[in-house]
Amino acid sequence: MQTDYLGEVRSFVVANYLLGRGEGFSDDDSFLEHGIIDSTGILELVSHLEESYGIEVGDDELIPDNLDSIHRIAGYLSRKTAVSSTAETPLQREVAFFS
Repeated sequence: MQTDYLGEVRSFVVANYLLGRGEGFSDDDSFLEHGIIDSTGILELVSHLEESYGIEVGDDELIPDNLDSIHRIAGYLSRKTAVSSTAETPLQREVAFFS
């Protein structure tokens, strides 16, 4: 499932931070080490991820292990969406309670 996210995240990063110049930039390149995204850019990226994938990025999740490369973001999204898709909604809990 991680590969599902790679293309979209790469397109967003290339369009918004590399101004369309994605040649020579790999999915494993660190945003921090290459000076691609600064702290303001991270906030924009997080907003995009939350809106696009219906997730909430917690303060404790704002770490390089989750957000410092395209590959890391794809892995984070795979883990995050797997958790959110298995979580019960309040309505599901209520139905189960009365069943």
